[in-house]
Amino acid sequence: MQLNSYDEWSKLKEVVVGTAINYAAHDRELSFDLFFHDNLKVRSEWYYPRLSTAAVSAQDGERVRHRIKQRYLDELNEDVEGIVDTLRTLNVTVHRPMTLDPSTAEVRTLAWSAAVVPPLNVRDIALVAGDEVIETPPMLRSRYFETQFLKPIFASYFKEGARWSAMPRPLMTDGSFDRSYVLSTTGGPTEPIPHPKTHCYDVGLEMMWDGAQCLRLGRDLVVNIANENHAMACDWLERHLEGRFRIHRASKLSDSHIDSMVIALAPGRLLVRSRAVADYLPKEMRNWDMIVAPEPAKNNFPIYDDDDLLLSSLYIDVNVLSVASDVVLVNDACPELARILEQNRFQVIPVRHRHRRIFGGGFHCFTLDTVREGGPEDYLS
Repeated sequence: MQLNSYDEWSKLKEVVVGTAINYAAHDRELSFDLFFHDNLKVRSEWYYPRLSTAAVSAQDGERVRHRIKQRYLDELNEDVEGIVDTLRTLNVTVHRPMTLDPSTAEVRTLAWSAAVVPPLNVRDIALVAGDEVIETPPMLRSRYFETQFLKPIFASYFKEGARWSAMPRPLMTDGSFDRSYVLSTTGGPTEPIPHPKTHCYDVGLEMMWDGAQCLRLGRDLVVNIANENHAMACDWLERHLEGRFRIHRASKLSDSHIDSMVIALAPGRLLVRSRAVADYLPKEMRNWDMIVAPEPAKNNFPIYDDDDLLLSSLYIDVNVLSVASDVVLVNDACPELARILEQNRFQVIPVRHRHRRIFGGGFHCFTLDTVREGGPEDYLS
């Protein structure tokens, strides 16, 4: 079938679901600490363990490996397969990336090396804009070549007529990163972000941006911009898509990804973390119906050990996946969210996903929809 995905809600026909096979650890280094800044800050939340600085921080630019407990990985793999099975029962064709070979220990470039992670959160590494798949320039060094795991899928769509492009890959030296968001955020990170080291391949700030920073609304794209790296990538996107899509910039709606802040469920209908989200959206969207997600409850989440590294926010379960404009996959650990959506006339399909905070993604993160029935409609005029 030909690539065709313009929005977040029309009937889903084909989707890529990520894989966590051979996911072993997180590497704490500069790009990791910058990206997960908002969730690595020392907190007093009732279930958020304080990190031990000596145990997990990266000192003097060195990588520090934080291993993931095997039981979490085993349960994650069970839950991912459950997502796949659910989608197939809904007559959705599911594509899977190539799996990470355990012998592929790290990626090395001109300027750095990093451990490789498997293609789990596939929403981040590509943007599907209508009949085009765009590989995005990652913000984490460990994900630099992650789109390679999806190459057979993208090649298949290309053979059927899809456009296929890649945004320029950054060198990603320490000097490539705009740290202004981190330095200006109240509370600061768990450990101070070190001053960037100079490198012979420094070229200044570079474009870095994930597909999950984009909300797709037919011919309109709402793009979250929190720093200069994002802004440069959005400049490229505007020029590349000129005449086909309209780009709307949302300034600092979140530190990076938009899909735990706001999800478009149907034309004129949004699921939001709070009503304050409206202030960041294009003015044409501010009168849309906003369904406010309930505050997370303590028993929505597993209880973790003090040495477990948690990467996603308390509101990760806003990260739902629409199978149609009235059908939504929701974490079965969140009955409060399911009730609110049902009260708003959505059919809720509960699916298990336990360790979304450990692995930094919900249903929307784990999926990349490649074929939906919708087209380039104008929902904002």
